[in-house]
Order: sequence, then structure tokens, then C-alpha cells
Amino acid sequence: MSSLVILALTNPAARWMGRDCIGVCGCQRFLSGRRRAGGAGGAGLHREFVRRDVEPQSFQRSELSKRSAGLNEQTCTALPGDPTLSNNTHTFTFKVRAMGSLSLAWVGDGSGVLLVLTTFQVPLFMMRFGQSNLYRSEDYGKTFEDVTHLINHTFIQTEFGIAISPDHSGKVILTGVVSEIGGFRLFRSQDFGLTFVSTDLPFEPLIQMLYNPGDCNALLTLSITLDMWLSEDFGATWRKIHDSACLVRWGPKNSVFFTTNYNGSCNEKGMLELRKTSDYGRSFHTIATRVYSFVLGGKFVFASIMTGKGTERMIHVSVDGGEVWNMAQLPTVNHEQFYSILSANQDMIFMHVDDPGDSGVGTIYVSDDRGTVFSKSLERHLYTTTGSDTDFTVVTSLRGVYMTSALTEDGAVETVITFDQGARWQALHRPQNSHCDSETSTNRPNRCRLHIHASYSTTMKMNVPMLPLSQPNAVGLILAHGSVGDAESALSPNVYVSDDGGYSWLLALEGPHHYAILDSGGLLVAVEHTNSPVNQIKFSTDEGQCWHTYNFTSDPLHFSGMDSEPGSRTINVSLWGYRNDFSKWLVITIDFRKLFTRDCTEGDYVQWLAHSADPSGVNDGCVLGYKETLLRLRKDSVCWNGRDYAIAKKLSTCPCTADDYHCDFGYYRPENRSECVEQEEMTGRPLEFCLNRTTEQLQTSGYRKIPGDQCEGGFQPDRKETDLRRLCTSNVLYSDSLTETSSPNAAVIVMVVLLILLTSGVAGVWLVKKYVCGGRFLVHRYSVMRDNVEANKIEGVDDVDTHYMETGKAQYNEDSDQDLLE
Repeated sequence: MSSLVILALTNPAARWMGRDCIGVCGCQRFLSGRRRAGGAGGAGLHREFVRRDVEPQSFQRSELSKRSAGLNEQTCTALPGDPTLSNNTHTFTFKVRAMGSLSLAWVGDGSGVLLVLTTFQVPLFMMRFGQSNLYRSEDYGKTFEDVTHLINHTFIQTEFGIAISPDHSGKVILTGVVSEIGGFRLFRSQDFGLTFVSTDLPFEPLIQMLYNPGDCNALLTLSITLDMWLSEDFGATWRKIHDSACLVRWGPKNSVFFTTNYNGSCNEKGMLELRKTSDYGRSFHTIATRVYSFVLGGKFVFASIMTGKGTERMIHVSVDGGEVWNMAQLPTVNHEQFYSILSANQDMIFMHVDDPGDSGVGTIYVSDDRGTVFSKSLERHLYTTTGSDTDFTVVTSLRGVYMTSALTEDGAVETVITFDQGARWQALHRPQNSHCDSETSTNRPNRCRLHIHASYSTTMKMNVPMLPLSQPNAVGLILAHGSVGDAESALSPNVYVSDDGGYSWLLALEGPHHYAILDSGGLLVAVEHTNSPVNQIKFSTDEGQCWHTYNFTSDPLHFSGMDSEPGSRTINVSLWGYRNDFSKWLVITIDFRKLFTRDCTEGDYVQWLAHSADPSGVNDGCVLGYKETLLRLRKDSVCWNGRDYAIAKKLSTCPCTADDYHCDFGYYRPENRSECVEQEEMTGRPLEFCLNRTTEQLQTSGYRKIPGDQCEGGFQPDRKETDLRRLCTSNVLYSDSLTETSSPNAAVIVMVVLLILLTSGVAGVWLVKKYVCGGRFLVHRYSVMRDNVEANKIEGVDDVDTHYMETGKAQYNEDSDQDLLE
């Protein structure tokens, strides 16, 4: 994605919301840093900042501080030379009325173009009156020009923001309201916002314009009447291609996938049809019925299909765009449970299946390369009971690495990590420069571990302003908030850094911070997360070991967020906030180029073996079947990588071992064991599954090679799939409704049973709340929180009013739509 949109609410009472409700089709999940529901090519990544009413403090402006602000001060030295940043700090003020908003978007890649839209609107009876101003920068936010005249001073709707093309071609779309005619108008630019052309829309849009990733001249959207509209000439002309569309997604090769219900209701989940067009709406065909929901991810199409047995549904998967469906070998779920695609790429799928009951945990399953045969990867995986937030994090700076949170057997939360795409999980180790108290180390050594806080923590109202951050071009680097054992307060976590993809960690900054990765990891920047005004930024040139400070203003501001061009290749960072006058928002852009007196040369890089844990071992660094040796910047080199920096790597194939295999269908790895054992519920049962409409029988010794693994020779366990020459069909195209398959007597019996269960359930919940929970539902607490909360007689985690502002750049499904597949 080439854009980043910031929404800065200027209402002091506003709070961050974790859902974005769109129209009558229900609430689409929206978390800062995730792709907005609606598919690729929308407004890009989103953040939301909240303003606080606090008293100002006085600070003295100073030059770059030579003293380290980090936790390894005794080993840090001053930077070479005498770099001065004050001459490269630029301030611009935007006038925003109270109750207004400010949105920001990067246009292109390396273009330096930044668009800022300020919007003020007031609802009056059935109409809204508002005013918008558009600003444009060509120098990475150092200076701005008011270009509101380019949109004829039209009011731009805040919810649509700035829609940036994903192909870096400079295409920009703004959606405005033309009050004098009561209609809607597009402002379209194909030159990075330098000029705009207006087009009146023949409909009122419900969602933002969706770019076709394969051809960004093709746009798709829904109207408020749920009609689907398409343009093939970048919004100049539009035509309605379908009625009653609920959820719409662009697919590969100009295809469009969408759900529909011809009775006009999108609320009847389980009664929807999944349809597809491959010729821009000139012809359609139904590819699935009785659909509850669907998601596109990697090469896969997933659909949650009603089974015909009450409220049960199961996952169906297609790898050919919906022509042939296979039933995924996953447990069925009912209306109280959910499925969730955690990650999907061209090789495999991570799928969360919610446990029965309101437990807040489930099981992660990993798939084969067809998305059909699944095996258990991680049990007791933590997920909010609403099915909206999990700590699952894709580490993009090192292949095969994922982190998440799970419950221990005694009910504590711990962070676990996998380095081989879910084959094995292990707890994080305590950083060497942090410690647990003596009681914890002696009596509860298992709790003296590092906990990484992500989306689940923000749901628990912990003071976590940013999610874990990694970038593909910053090798091995991870920044994250965390806490260690019972010695640190999880209510105010610290910042930890890993430079080897999560094998080891370093306590970098005390307290919560906003942070960013610049210059492909050559520069890290951070600003303290506090209610007080700030004027100081911290930065590190050695991957977080030493930190230096710079006072960027003599007049502190209420900090709202930090932003840089997506991709971490820039050397500029912009700080957003406001001073006591709520009508003035400021952006202070710092160019760190002068910090580096030279470009990096060959001597500044050192060879590094990824995944190296035991240098003396023959197979050291062998992960997913090969070793990967990379060139990365020396920690003591203070130089500029530059925008054209590319990671140099050398690959060598490894012999196969048990580490190159997932446990096969019907098998799993118990905790702290390396061998795969048979699941109890599968003992004595034939391992059969449906593949391409025929029944296959699996004969396995319990191992299946990890998709994408490149090992050769070595360990080769027996595995055989036999075609039983027996047809099998799924109910993916079963057209009859659920009520038509049940007899009247059966329906009465079902209703009576459901009524009894409902009555019992309500009574049970009431008793639990009154006598067990003290009137509150149980929530999972971090082990470190449990002692702190109870010691301070805090009744529940929800009572701790630890506010947060923005959640940072989350890394989720690389190729999926980021939606919960319920």
C-alpha cells in the first residue's frame, strides 16, 4: 500500500473505537493499522488520534543531546561529528475548527507527496453542513500549500477520506457532497494531487471507492441502496452492475466476488449467495450458496457455509476462484463460535477456530498448500469473546516468524512465538537487561518471561499506544511493548527490541512510546506516550541499544501521533499534535539526513545468518529447508542506507529433518515435545477427506512437509493419499433453505429445546455473574496484572481507565482482506 491516512479527532471527549460500522450490512472490523474493510486499494492504512485536555508545561529548546536516553547509557557514546537537526525541523499549522477532523495520505512511493484534508461538519435536522480544506506537500511534509481551490471548496466526507491508488501511479479520489443539488461528486487526480477533475455520481456511495489492484482505472463501490456500481475509466462514467450486494471484494484477474440476498436483506447470514463476475459485471454466476461469510486471502477463497444441521457451519476452500470447492478438515462451529483467518499467503493458512462456550480461547490450525488438510498448531489461543481482537502478529522482518498470546494451564497469559510457520511454538525468554523480583524468580519461575502486548492488550484497556512493528527491509528488527513476569506493571509496559526476529530481546525504553522504523532499520525514532505536552524525540542508530534525544520545539505540544512514509525507507518523520488552541493542529517534520555524514559503503555491512541459534551445529540456521545469509548494517555504523537499499542474501538448501514438517491431519505436537502424536479423538478413525469431489484416504506416519519448505533428502516420513474412487460433494451449492429441510415436528422440537437451553443459559449467566464474578464477566488477566490489580483492590481489568491513542502499524495477513471469517 502506498498510502497512510490519519484521522485526528479534535473532540477532547472522543475515544478510539475498534469497529467501523458500515451501512445495514453490519459492522466491519476496523483496527488502526489494518486495511479498511472494502478490499485492497482503499484509503490505505488508518490511524486515529485522541486529544486530551491537559495543562501545558514549560520546556527549554536545546540542540541535539549527546547523552543517551536509553537503558544502556554506560556503553553508549556520542554520535560522530556535531549533527544539528534544528535547521532541518519544519513546522506547519493547520486551522481546524472544534469537532473537526484531519486526514493524511501519502501519494506514490518516494514521490514526497503528502495530502492533508481538514474537515468540519455540523449535522442539522436531516442534512449536514460542513467545510473542507485540502493541503499538499511535495517535500515529505516539510512545507504545505493550501490547494482547496482545486476541489472548488467542496465539502469532502470524512468517512471516505482520501482514496489512494495501490499501484503508485499518483491516482487520488476524494468524495464530496454537493449541497446545492443534494448529490455526490468525485474529485479525481492522476498526477499526485497536482490537478483534479470533478465527476457527479449517479448514486449515493455507501463505502469508499475500491481500486482494482490489477487495473487501477477500474473502480467498484456500493450505493446506500446496496446496488453495486463499477467504472472502467477511473470514475469518469459509472454503470450499475448488480442489485442487492452485501460484501464486495476484488479478486485476481479483474474478477469481483460478492454476496447477495435477493430479498434485499444482508442480515440473514447463512442465507446469502456468493457470486462472481470476471468480465466487469457483464455476466455472473453463483459459486456458493447458504453462505455465512467469505474472505479472499493469498491464492485462496474461503467461505463459511451452513451445513444444514441446525446452526452449524463449516469452512469451504477454493484455489481456483470458486470453480471447485473442498471442505476444509476443520471442526464445525455454531452460531456462538467463529472462524478467523489469522494469516493467508500463497503457501498456507493460519486459521483460528473458536472453542465452544464463552471461553475467549480457541485452537490455531495450519493448512497444507491446498488449504484443505489442517492440523493443530496451537491450543488455548487467546481471542476476545467478540471475535474481534487477538495478539497474533506476523513478523515481516524474518521469514516464518509469528507471535501470539495463549493461556497457560493455570490461566495466565503468555506470549509464544514460532519460527517455522506454526510447526512449533515456544515462550519468549526474559531479556538479559531486565529482571524479575526475587519472589517470582524463586516461587514462580515460569512467569519470569517476556509478554508482548498487541491488539488483545488494547482491548483490555492496557496502556499500549502501538502494536508490534516490523518491516521487510529492516532485517530481523521488531519493536514492541512488553512486560516481564510480575516485576513490571503490565498496565504501563516498556518498549523492547529484537534484532534477530524474536529469538532474543532487549529492554530499550522505559514506559510506553510511539515508535517508527526509518531508513530500512538504520534509524529508530520514539516519542513518549504521556498526557503531558512533549517537545522531545528519541532516536537510535544501533537498532535500539543506545538512544539519544532531540528537543524539536521550544513550545511543547499535545502529541497525537507520529507518521512517516510507508515502507520505512524514508529519513523524515512527522509529529502531529496541537497546542492549547484546539483550532490549530501542527505537523512538525524532522529530516534526519543531516544526522548521517555519509552514505553506507560495503564495509558498513556484515554477514548475518538468519535463525542462527547454535553456530556450532551443522544445521544451524536451517529453517523451512534452507539457510539464509544476509548482509545487514553494523550496529556501530552511522551512515545512510538510502531509498534504493536492497537486502543482499545468499541461500543454501538443507537436508530434511523433523523440523521441516507440520504434524499431519489427525496429529499434533504436545507442549515441550518435538514428535507428532495422534489426536485422541482421531484414534481408530480412518483419515478421509474430500478433495476435488472424490474421497481421499490418508495413510500417514504423522508428518506433512511445511508448505514452502525447500529441504531435500534426509528425513522422509511415509505419507500416502489414496483415491477411494468414491464421489463426495459438499453443500456449497445446495440451494434449498434450512427451513425446507426440516419437518414441522422437528422444527417444534428444536424450538422447545432451544427455549429450554436459552432459559437455562440466562439463569446460569445470572448466577455466575452474581455469585462468582461479583456481577462482572470473567476476563483473562495477564499473570503480571493479576497480582497488581488484586493488590490494589481493583475489581476488574475493565475498571482500569488506562487510555490510549493510536495503535500503530499492525502487520496482519499479507494478502488477505483482514476480515473475520465468521
